[in-house]
Amino acid sequence: MVKSKGWNWKILKENEEEIWKNPSIESYYLLNRWKSQRKEKFLDLGCGLGRHSILFGKNDFDVSCFDISQEAVKRTKEWAEIENLKFDYKVGDMLELPYNNNQFDCIYCRNVISHTDTEGMKKVIKELNRVMKDDAECYLTLGSKDTWGFKQADWPLIDPNTRLRMDEGPEYKIPHFYVDYDLIKELFKDFDIVNVYQVVDYYETENKTNNSYHYHILIHKKEKE
Repeated sequence: MVKSKGWNWKILKENEEEIWKNPSIESYYLLNRWKSQRKEKFLDLGCGLGRHSILFGKNDFDVSCFDISQEAVKRTKEWAEIENLKFDYKVGDMLELPYNNNQFDCIYCRNVISHTDTEGMKKVIKELNRVMKDDAECYLTLGSKDTWGFKQADWPLIDPNTRLRMDEGPEYKIPHFYVDYDLIKELFKDFDIVNVYQVVDYYETENKTNNSYHYHILIHKKEKE
């Protein structure tokens, strides 16, 4: 199993920060969904610069912010203090979450838990199951095997599902785990899978059109009979 490694937020350029401070599109859907379900205890797993912690905190959720990066947690805390929001903050490894069993009603982890290999992914999923209450939900994203990153032959293949990212930037030498639909069903067999859909993002660089494929997955922890 590879060693966990977080984003290097310190080298992120100022003009690149805006995207990481604006909540993602689906977070507004989840906010309304989880409020209607009367969920309260929210874990922002891989909080980054705090965009989703702030969104859910402003809407009266009891927010816990978690990241492997001390810089990320520090900056989330600074932003929350400006907004007069009080959160719980922890720095740690997602392979061993520093939380009690059955603690959270809802968990959000966008482009986070894929930063490991296959054995690490299995451990993360067990940890999610452990810290989720019965009837809790978790929304997560995973890289698709259809995406360009998985097809990069010059990126070292760690196992059949994982490559080590080698382009310069905040994710340099961070492992990236990729899935297909069959693997998703296998990994989350102990959960109810509410929905799965694959999203293609297009972006332009140096007069070239690029794309990136991700699976968006909503899982539900089964209630004990």
